[in-house]
Amino acid sequence: MKGKLFLQGNIACAEGAIAAGMRFFAGYPITPSTEVAEWLAKRLPKLNCIYQQMEDEIASISAIIGARWAGTKSMTATSGPGFSLMMENLGYAAMTETPIVVVNVQRSGPSTGQPTLTASGDILQAMHGSHGDYEVILLSPNSVQEMFDLTVEAFNLSERYRVPVLLMSDEVVGHMRENVYLPEKVESYDAPLSEKGIDYFKADPETLVPEMQVFGKGYNVHVTGLTHDERGYPNTNEQDVHSKLVRRLCKKIIDNAEEIVNYELSYGEDADAIVIVYGAVSRSAMETVLKLRKKGRKVGLLRLITLNPLPEKLIRKLTRHAIPIVIEMNLGQIKKEIERISKRKIYFYGKIGGELPSPEEIEEFMMRVMKW
Repeated sequence: MKGKLFLQGNIACAEGAIAAGMRFFAGYPITPSTEVAEWLAKRLPKLNCIYQQMEDEIASISAIIGARWAGTKSMTATSGPGFSLMMENLGYAAMTETPIVVVNVQRSGPSTGQPTLTASGDILQAMHGSHGDYEVILLSPNSVQEMFDLTVEAFNLSERYRVPVLLMSDEVVGHMRENVYLPEKVESYDAPLSEKGIDYFKADPETLVPEMQVFGKGYNVHVTGLTHDERGYPNTNEQDVHSKLVRRLCKKIIDNAEEIVNYELSYGEDADAIVIVYGAVSRSAMETVLKLRKKGRKVGLLRLITLNPLPEKLIRKLTRHAIPIVIEMNLGQIKKEIERISKRKIYFYGKIGGELPSPEEIEEFMMRVMKW
């Protein structure tokens, strides 16, 4: 597929994965992400690629990890309880530095919650849901076009940093339909393959990322979730080995944050108040900001496209003089991060219950807290 099309967000995501070079998808249907799986079930066999419906989400993430070590770019998509089931293997993928993409079309929770309604309540779980210290990359689309573009970007970042990348969509963006442009070809990145048969977890000293190795290429490859040395073999008793490995897994994302982070800043120069948002909420918030600026209010908007890592230097700079206002479809998950970074009091509006905050609700809240 290419050219200008009118697509649903979930279908644009599926097409972005194909464009990025994904050739294996394993998943289990769950509302509101099911259309990703349905579309790929039709498309992948025609491309001589593999779609596999698994028995559950644990098996799904396990399958895509295995597929990537066999040399194939792979992805899964899920929501709600399915995402929770993936947490153990998300940590395994981080520990083994397996480049995979996980799409989470978020719905209202906890537990079964509101399966057909929207939320963005999985952000902290996506960052910290598995046990131990690790870093993953989170991307947050707010349009159908970004469902395509950021899926491509998710694969590129995953391959570049050998890390799981999570596309944190939501029901609104996943199910909306908009015009989208699908280019004939996208820029895609493939993790360079190591030509050495030993020390294939030895990282480049600048990027902190090791070259990739795959099964069946003539070398012995040992992959384990246990603490391992640079050969990939377990060494669980030495503090220095564990510390060196896990610190590198975190530092390769933290130290490269400025290369990874993506955001959209509007009217930040003269702002007395800066609205910080992400995902579908940013559409309502931008409408509010434009309306308030027409009334002479000095308000700006920072849309976070990357949720982990965050643009910490920019946030500190903006909130030094502008009052931070965070709008979310949860009870304050990114708000906690903005508080940590800015060390400022946050004015927070969190709406739950499955409905997107309206521009009118956001405006009323801002007028009240800013005493305008």
